[in-house]
Amino acid sequence: MNLSYWERDFLLGKPDVIIIGAGIVGLSCALSLKKTNPTLDILVLERGVLPCGASTKNAGFACFGSITELIDDVTNNGTDNMLSLVEQRWKGLQLLQQNLGAKNIDFQALGGYELFTPNDLQAYPYLSDQIETYNKLLHPIFNQDVFSLANEKIAAFGFNSISSLLFNKFEGQINTGLMMKVLLNGVRAAGVQVINSVTVNTIIEEADEVRLDTSIGLIKTKQVAVCTNAFTKLLLPEIAVTPGRAQVLITNPIKNLSIQGTFHYDRGYYYFRNINNRLLIGGGRNIDPEGETTTEMETTEVIMHEIKQLLNHVILPNTDYTIDTSWAGIMGLGKSKKVIVKNHSERIAVGVRLGGMGVAIGSEIGNELATLVRKKILSE
Repeated sequence: MNLSYWERDFLLGKPDVIIIGAGIVGLSCALSLKKTNPTLDILVLERGVLPCGASTKNAGFACFGSITELIDDVTNNGTDNMLSLVEQRWKGLQLLQQNLGAKNIDFQALGGYELFTPNDLQAYPYLSDQIETYNKLLHPIFNQDVFSLANEKIAAFGFNSISSLLFNKFEGQINTGLMMKVLLNGVRAAGVQVINSVTVNTIIEEADEVRLDTSIGLIKTKQVAVCTNAFTKLLLPEIAVTPGRAQVLITNPIKNLSIQGTFHYDRGYYYFRNINNRLLIGGGRNIDPEGETTTEMETTEVIMHEIKQLLNHVILPNTDYTIDTSWAGIMGLGKSKKVIVKNHSERIAVGVRLGGMGVAIGSEIGNELATLVRKKILSE
């Protein structure tokens, strides 16, 4: 593609900063940079017509981890690391509401639940003791107990084969579409240019600039922030990020839907919630770990079948429903749950590997990344 003189020199020019990726992190980074340094010329490039990955394809959970996830985190990474992750996620959720406004993203503090079958309780035989233990561990962060049993609600929700229900009063839900719309509008209103349907093929770093070989031609800049999460290896193969696909479906409106809140099942591998009298459900990645380690944005018959089986036999066993649509999003995962936010080189910074918690931590990671970029810009 040949750019005209006007496009090359005036529409694109040579911005101070180019951010690759218009998801939560990329847009939050742009907004933070523009607020503190209004004169910076910032360009955001997004390869999709809409943001790719997970920012517009997630389930809209404002959560920080079910108790079984936290137990696994302590087992695998230690108590201090678990607490650090929870605190980061919780602060990130507060920042998201502060930046965008709770009403603007339709934040609803309905609480969250985790479902346990009799088999699950065999795996967690001392659940009551663990509730007490984790409430004590989390008390310095929340100043209240977080978890409590809510078995009395099992019948009201209409669940089948569930013997225990655990309530988390601090979880909520958002409207993902509204969140991204408000964030995009805010970034553009601040004077940041966002261009969609542009693929960055390679990043070439020189001593005094960075050149991006893109699908619309060569673009030069002083600093680059890579916010491509699961797709980062396409540009920076040395970064330790593994893609993890998450498949989701949503029903058509269900009359008198009794389910209200966010729900986790099977150690968080399945999750569901209400939205506009519909039920949204996703997960099943553990069924085919190898197959779901992909950047392909497609649903698969095997996982959709398992999700529907869960709906039919456990979640909506006595309810007629029809499916509206289904989709897939791609998360950025790693052996460690620690997010990668760092200066990759002199002129390239990265903010990636959000571990499926982009809603919770995306705003904060965007701010941290902006701080790194800002320091480099101001040092020149």
